[in-house]
Amino acid sequence: MSKEKIAVVTDSTAYIPAELIEKYQIHVVPLSVIIDGVSYKEEVELQTADFYKKIKETDSFPTSSQPAPGDFISLFHSLKEEGYNKVISVHLTSGISGTYQNAVSAGASVDGIDVIGVDSGLACMAQGTLAITAAKMAMEGKTTKEILNHIEMMKNSMDAYFMVDDLNNLQRGGRLTGAQAIIGSLLQIKPILHFQDKQIVLFEKVRTQKKALKRIEEILEKAVQNNEAEEAYVIHGNAPEKGQQWLEELQKQFPTVEFHLSYFGPVIGTHLGEGTLGLTWSVK
Repeated sequence: MSKEKIAVVTDSTAYIPAELIEKYQIHVVPLSVIIDGVSYKEEVELQTADFYKKIKETDSFPTSSQPAPGDFISLFHSLKEEGYNKVISVHLTSGISGTYQNAVSAGASVDGIDVIGVDSGLACMAQGTLAITAAKMAMEGKTTKEILNHIEMMKNSMDAYFMVDDLNNLQRGGRLTGAQAIIGSLLQIKPILHFQDKQIVLFEKVRTQKKALKRIEEILEKAVQNNEAEEAYVIHGNAPEKGQQWLEELQKQFPTVEFHLSYFGPVIGTHLGEGTLGLTWSVK
């Protein structure tokens, strides 16, 4: 039986730092964000900081689009030429995007390389952590089966919660009705969202940002007690100082957890808006 040579592919909504993409040889297919009728591949043609600037200068609401199957087909062909015979392709939750489905269909149409799609059921560094782990394990010579089993175990213990600062994006993106958004801003409601059955859904409505973050900390505390949180990412929507401050507070409260700072890039930022803070955690 031929020895497996495994490549790991993900999409840009994992928001993995460039140095880790390089270190673990992860292949990234970008999604696009459309502003004023112009489509930009996120992190390729439009960097995150420029995205948040651009949306302040436009009256139209940005939208996002998934990679075309052709983008995946050409990547899988080039991986095959480099001698890879297996691909583990880890993607944004299928509940909010067709990216995973496009990767799977593209994989089925390329002969000579076996593409296994992984629907993360998540986004951002929650998805990124799965891709990084898969790539690390592939480098260590683990088999496809061992990697997939481990990722499945991680998915079961992973969680991600977001505190949305401005309800307008959720409302305009069709995630909340107009009335709910208006009432929310009048009453200073900060919705806490999380992933459930692959969708982003309301977890709780909390008054004030401080209370919302405190509530997320309570959920993390339970996960730490259950040994389900060894590594965590604070994720911010163009609010690095706020993110860093929260990270430092969390690090003091939970010294056994390794915290890192991450961000919501253009595609996810389109839906959640500026000022959003999120927290995701997993076992190592």
